[in-house]
Amino acid sequence: MNLPLSRRRLIAAATLAPWLPAAQAADPAAWERIERAARGQTVYFNAWAGSERVNAYLQWVAGEVATRHGIKLEHVKLGDTAELVKRVRAEKAAGRTSDGSADMAWINGENFLAMKREGLLYGPFAESLPNFALVDVAGKPTTRIDFSEPVEGFEAAWGMAQFTFYGDGKRIVQPPKSLAELIEFAKKNPGRFSYPKPPNFHGTTFLKQVLLEAASDRKPFYAPAPADAAAQLAPLWRTLDALHPLLWRSGKQFPASNAVMRQMLADGELFVTLTFNPNEAANEIAAKRLPDSVISWQHAGGTIGNTHFLAIPFNARAKEGAQVVINFMQSPLAQSRKADIRHWGDPTVLALDKLAAADKALFAQGGAPGVVQQGAPVLPEPHASWVEVIEREWARRYGQ
Repeated sequence: MNLPLSRRRLIAAATLAPWLPAAQAADPAAWERIERAARGQTVYFNAWAGSERVNAYLQWVAGEVATRHGIKLEHVKLGDTAELVKRVRAEKAAGRTSDGSADMAWINGENFLAMKREGLLYGPFAESLPNFALVDVAGKPTTRIDFSEPVEGFEAAWGMAQFTFYGDGKRIVQPPKSLAELIEFAKKNPGRFSYPKPPNFHGTTFLKQVLLEAASDRKPFYAPAPADAAAQLAPLWRTLDALHPLLWRSGKQFPASNAVMRQMLADGELFVTLTFNPNEAANEIAAKRLPDSVISWQHAGGTIGNTHFLAIPFNARAKEGAQVVINFMQSPLAQSRKADIRHWGDPTVLALDKLAAADKALFAQGGAPGVVQQGAPVLPEPHASWVEVIEREWARRYGQ
């Protein structure tokens, strides 16, 4: 039976998270008190700063919350969110329970898992925000499940991501839309594909994608990794052993990042690259860094997708201000600007059918060169504990 994509996602949500509670409505009186307390606060937002587009978007947010709510938003620029986790952990150990250095954080995955389990997060707060009612929790189940870990209101959905490939349509007549087709493509085009070296995020995600496609049973990967995971990971290593000789530099070296691969694609050194933002190619075309012949695609059987989130450390000084900023960042205005490829191109977490007509119109951008023409099902992220296991064994086998 060939079910529509929306129906398959609903089934996936029910299968993965039957325990999810019903969403709670925000309390208007409580929210008014939070808004009053937030006015005049400075919110230190700790967030990755590796993209000029993201940084510019956050500057826009800062201007909006200053005008609308009297809040000063300071972007504390991080190279890696793990820096924040270590800092908040150290502050807790030092007894700093109410005067933390961070008020907001952009996190997900293993960083969220660590902070939640170590009691480093404030909450639950996310489902009490007024704009939570607009979040697509049914069609996008990862808005309440982060790398197979229940969110439980300790972080608020901010944007969507899904593993995507792209390349120049002039060189790629038939995009490879499965792991088997990708291997065949690599055989016909040796040296024209690669992936970033783990523990780079995109490289590790590629490994997880290969694992989910190669494994006969995916269920074990949605539970914590066992002490001995050799049997479960064997299909991954068999596949990589076959693929690596076909890669750029015969798989003996790997690009440092997907940004490096993007430039290699632009230079013609690679024919295919990869991203976790389905709109990345469209962004690059719009910025005239890639030709408009570049196309994007996802594996037909599904590619890994997740949600990235906003959270509040347990010892934040401006908890009220952080909640007001997060609520604004979930608003149709902020979400539509973030989804616009002219500004960022980060897919929205909102359910467009929940929006008023005027708000829904904010998202009407029309087709653009480089966007994914036919979306694939989302494969939920494996449990966060698998990341360390996969990266450690990859380094032992293939690291230089």
